[in-house]
Amino acid sequence: MPTPNTAALDFLLTRRSRPAKTLTTPVPDRTTIETLLTAAARTPDHGKLEPWRFIVLTRPALLRLADMVPARGAALGIDPDKITKAKDQFGNANLAVAVICSPKPSEKIPQIEQIYSAGAVCLALVNAGLAAGWGANWLSGWASHDQTFATQGLGLAEHETIAGFIHLGTETNAPPERPRPDLSAITTWVET
Repeated sequence: MPTPNTAALDFLLTRRSRPAKTLTTPVPDRTTIETLLTAAARTPDHGKLEPWRFIVLTRPALLRLADMVPARGAALGIDPDKITKAKDQFGNANLAVAVICSPKPSEKIPQIEQIYSAGAVCLALVNAGLAAGWGANWLSGWASHDQTFATQGLGLAEHETIAGFIHLGTETNAPPERPRPDLSAITTWVET
C-alpha cells in the first residue's frame, strides 16, 4: 500500500484559483518566482523537449501590453467591452507570467502533446503559487490568441503561442467555493 501525502492531496482537493482582479501587492520576489517556475517546469513533457518557456511580466511590461490592447482590438473588430476587459487584465495587474507554448520539431512527440504539456505547466504554476500562499489565476482571452499581439508585445516566434497568463499576487479576499463537476456525470468505468 502506498504512503499518501495527505497534505498535498488535501491541497489539491480544496484548491481554488483567486480572481486576478482581486490580486494586489506585494507580489512574489524574483527568488520566489524562480522557485515557482522551477516547480512548474517539473511538468511532464514527453521526450524532455521542454516545449514551453516563461516570460515574467512586471508592472511596467503589463502597462505596455495594456496600452497595446485598444488599437489591436479595434483592428480586429473586437467588441469594446471585451477590449476594456483585456486592457484591464494587463493594466490592473502587478505581476504575471506568460507561459509560452514553444513546440520543438520531433518525430516521436506529436505537437498536440507538446501543447498539452504547456497547458499542464500553466496549472502547475497556478498550483505552485497557491501552495506557496499567493493568490494565482490563469487567464487567456482574445489578445493571448492574437499572433500579432503576441509577436509585437512579447516577441514570440512564428511557431509560438501564449498558453496563458498566470497572475500572481496577494489575495484581497478568498473567493467563495463554486459548484464542482458531478463526477458521476463525467466518468465512465471500463472494467472488461
